[in-house]
Amino acid sequence: MKTILVTGAAGFIGSNFVEIALKAGHRVVGYDALTYAGHRENLEEFESNPNFHFIHANILDSARVSAALREHGITHIAHFAAESHVDKSITGPGAFIETNVNGTFSLLTAARTYFESLSPPAKKEFRFLHVSTDEVFGTLGPTGKFSETTPYAPNSPYSASKAASDLLVRAWFHTYGLPTIITNCSNNYGPKQFPEKLIPHMIFCALQGKELPVYGKGENIRDWIHVKDHARGVLLALTAGVPGETYCFGGNSERTNLDVVRALCAKLDEARPLKPRRYEDLIRFVTDRPGHDFRYAIDDSKAQRELGFVREYSRFEDGLQETLRWYLSNLEWSKKVTSKPGAKTTYDWSALSGSK
Repeated sequence: MKTILVTGAAGFIGSNFVEIALKAGHRVVGYDALTYAGHRENLEEFESNPNFHFIHANILDSARVSAALREHGITHIAHFAAESHVDKSITGPGAFIETNVNGTFSLLTAARTYFESLSPPAKKEFRFLHVSTDEVFGTLGPTGKFSETTPYAPNSPYSASKAASDLLVRAWFHTYGLPTIITNCSNNYGPKQFPEKLIPHMIFCALQGKELPVYGKGENIRDWIHVKDHARGVLLALTAGVPGETYCFGGNSERTNLDVVRALCAKLDEARPLKPRRYEDLIRFVTDRPGHDFRYAIDDSKAQRELGFVREYSRFEDGLQETLRWYLSNLEWSKKVTSKPGAKTTYDWSALSGSK
């Protein structure tokens, strides 16, 4: 049994990782600042689990992190905490530098001090895993895929902040001997994703009959990985990965943004008909965002080969259907999380189809 400190535990990917880690028999200490995208509602199902403990604190507070590491005898750190919305990074990059760069530095500082206090056997077991993104690699043309050897070329303030934090993690391994691991993933989807992201945003706009805004012509391509597959991959890397190494996780499910929105519309037509119209009639193309990368795709053959990583959601359409079903069944969750200060969403919940 490992004792894992999970930063960003109340967020989308972090809370799904908590579920996977607890089911695998590990102890989990969740650590989250509970900003607009982190919600205790995401962790309610684990509150009665004796192997779960939650700490409401910011990773910028090194003293609080240090205390958590000592008091709970942490053996592994899974670092998910981050500002992650590209659009927000364009209009307000400062928060991304503060959390993603300075926050990671603060966490590394506390982890190094704690690591150096451990006994030799405990040092051998300890791991610090940093969760990153494929966006640090920049953009792809029509062919090829990102891998662990792809040079960094970030194009947005978000991806630049993640690239900077990746390099800090790498430096702490090479300079101080902290046993770090980095993972890079493609676009995540699934339950508990905050509605600022593409799939849940389109679901809620559609349900209230609002326009579905698609950047440019909708031709930008993303590789989609189900969040539970990603969480399983991160746990594999954390427990079986080699310090100093990087592992990529993808979904092998490339789709244009327009294809994703149209697929959602078709599934909504079946689940909540918008008669006499179709949901696809709501699609509107809007001005593309600055620095919009054309295509992302991940080659995760290293993770498959060295970690035994296998995707359980091999068909994107099946995962998308399950995701839509989850949101339709959890409208109360969505109302709660989007009503928090700082959420800045414009959904009219009274107008949502089927929510009255």
